[in-house]
Amino acid sequence: MGVFVFLPLVLPLTAVPIARLAEQHLHPRGAARLLTVIGAVMAVCSAVCLGLIGVVGTAQIPGNPLPDSWSDPEVRAALPYDETVGTAAICLLAVVALALLRTVVRHLRIRARARRALGRELPATDLPVVGLPGTGLSGSGLSDVALLPDSAPYAYALPGSARLPGRVVVSTGMLAGLPEDERAALLAHERAHLAHRHHRYLLTTQLAGCVNPFLRPLQHAVAYSAERWADEESAQAVGDRRVTARAVARAALASHRAPGPGFAAFAAPGPVPRRVAALLGPVPAARSWPPAHSPAGLAAMVAAVGTAASALCALNAAVALLLVLKAVTPL
Repeated sequence: MGVFVFLPLVLPLTAVPIARLAEQHLHPRGAARLLTVIGAVMAVCSAVCLGLIGVVGTAQIPGNPLPDSWSDPEVRAALPYDETVGTAAICLLAVVALALLRTVVRHLRIRARARRALGRELPATDLPVVGLPGTGLSGSGLSDVALLPDSAPYAYALPGSARLPGRVVVSTGMLAGLPEDERAALLAHERAHLAHRHHRYLLTTQLAGCVNPFLRPLQHAVAYSAERWADEESAQAVGDRRVTARAVARAALASHRAPGPGFAAFAAPGPVPRRVAALLGPVPAARSWPPAHSPAGLAAMVAAVGTAASALCALNAAVALLLVLKAVTPL
């Protein structure tokens, strides 16, 4: 195993440059997918290596639940260990497990609270967006919209479940502050979040950041890319990038209120001026990998190499441990 078992704990630093450059040089769709995959792989590798370090380092501590043969001198010679490092790894794993549990519970609690709020939903016939001229919206096409009688302006995509479909939740306060054409942009934006399951990208990178703090820059980059992805889908749906840009700016000025982590909100906190500027610019190129000769291309290659090295180091350490323990453990 050697020192290579520690590499996956620091290799996530190789993803920091692409986290900063992907949102500028990649289509938001490609950036969100690329960064989520990188974060998930590196988080799993970090967790595996912490577990391996903990097993090897604590095998000789009296009272541990591991088989006695795992602390034989032959095993110690083949797998160098340090009780202090192993104990620290076990403690870190416990902290990671608590952070993961807290994040998942918080996500589920917010989703349940949002579901309960739908009990105040107004009938579809009361939706002030029905029959907007030029938008193609009608009462039958708004079955996925939940209008809440609330003066506070907010709108977000509420993920579905096995029994309940996803819903676009919007307050009367938000609709009152938007002209008719911008309401269509709002609905298209939130529907894009639902259609592409952006909450899964957000939750995955949040969990990855809980496992390894070096992965937290990916969380912010994916959140921004998901919003930009939905912005582009909205602009394409309404056929006017300026309408979507005005809707984003107007909603952000009205309120920064969002329901919580794991949801994608139309007026979510973040670099709104950059989103507006991107919408006022040309349509981003539909590529999932930047040119190799560009700074973003170099950063992407570094992140890819770091991800592959992290996976190989974790796999190598796991296989080495399994082979040694299999050799000394009686059948």
